[in-house]
Amino acid sequence: MKRIGMPISDDTILRSLKRRATERRAETSVLVVGVDDWAWRKGSTYGTIVVDLERREVIDVLPDRSADGIADWLKQHPDIEIISRDRCGSFAQGAQEGAPQARQVADRFHILQNLREAIQAQLSHSCGSSVRPLLPADVDDECEAMISSGPRDKHGGAEHRCLSRMANIQSRQAIFDQVRALRRDGRTVSDIARQTGFHRRTIAKWIRADTLPLRNASAPKASSPRYFEDYLSRRWAQRCVRGRRLLQEIKARGYTCSFSNLERLLAKWRTPKREVARPALAAPENAARRSGDRAFDLADRCCSAVREAAWIADKRSGGEGRRKKSEWPDFAAMRRLAMRFRGMVRSKNTGNLDTWLKDVHQSGLDAMQRLARTLRRDIDAVRNAITEQWSNGQTEGQSIV
Repeated sequence: MKRIGMPISDDTILRSLKRRATERRAETSVLVVGVDDWAWRKGSTYGTIVVDLERREVIDVLPDRSADGIADWLKQHPDIEIISRDRCGSFAQGAQEGAPQARQVADRFHILQNLREAIQAQLSHSCGSSVRPLLPADVDDECEAMISSGPRDKHGGAEHRCLSRMANIQSRQAIFDQVRALRRDGRTVSDIARQTGFHRRTIAKWIRADTLPLRNASAPKASSPRYFEDYLSRRWAQRCVRGRRLLQEIKARGYTCSFSNLERLLAKWRTPKREVARPALAAPENAARRSGDRAFDLADRCCSAVREAAWIADKRSGGEGRRKKSEWPDFAAMRRLAMRFRGMVRSKNTGNLDTWLKDVHQSGLDAMQRLARTLRRDIDAVRNAITEQWSNGQTEGQSIV
């Protein structure tokens, strides 16, 4: 500043600019706002960020994310006509209390994400129910122990993860049995590879095996806590069980990832009812071989709930869906419901929304029915999400300097 002849400090200039911006903002009425979570400290302290969607700028940042906080703020801005938000219940309640005259718009991305999660949950539960007779006893017992000994989760997260894992194992087992049956019929490796769509190396490996081979884990890297598992085990045996302290120690040894990843490993050791096998680190000379096996082991492609949910929700085409139709008759009905909903969102037409909700209620698909019930509770915001141009994309991408 001195070089351009201004006898004033940098902080004073910034303070003046912010004051002018605040005064200009106070003089301008806000009509369309987006509200979302704001992390003061990620994983610990959260607030609420409010964005003017018309001017694409942050209006305010609230110290908490409660319904009362957003309601009090909205009462001070009675000119607001549209409030865009995600499907968080506290934001919906605060918007209703603080600005009953405004139209609430649910974010389309979150609605489609809820659809995909419902499809994934339905696939996991449906495949999981049929997989139990095909699972080894130790795997089934481990999943049951994980559900019973894990922390209470009102959303069923532990059960969902177990069912997803069981569905993946059942998928690989079914493919393995199909390959073995084709081989007994006299088919060559090349013929089986062309018919199933898997690589010849995978087919040859399965033909030589009597039982389904276990999948090899990738060699751990410095970004994984398993890379430091020997050191962590020694420190754990020495009664050092504080995660933050262990984080600092392995960071000094080259750890490059987050505390949450470390906590996922330590959480297994802290659970007294669950015995977790601690795999040994892969030897360097075996890393290339393990990586090569993983590159061609594509057996999980057929019935992975995550892949199938993405295929249905994103309207992709391929052999995965065709195989699923023959294995599970309700697959076609669920896919039709998903495509109808996506069609309404793309065409911005809510004329068939009530009919769609009724058909979902009568479909017998539990996860889809739960989705329909949550949409009914927020039906006005869902309708506005389909017809209005506003979304919460700007709010999600905002940052404060």
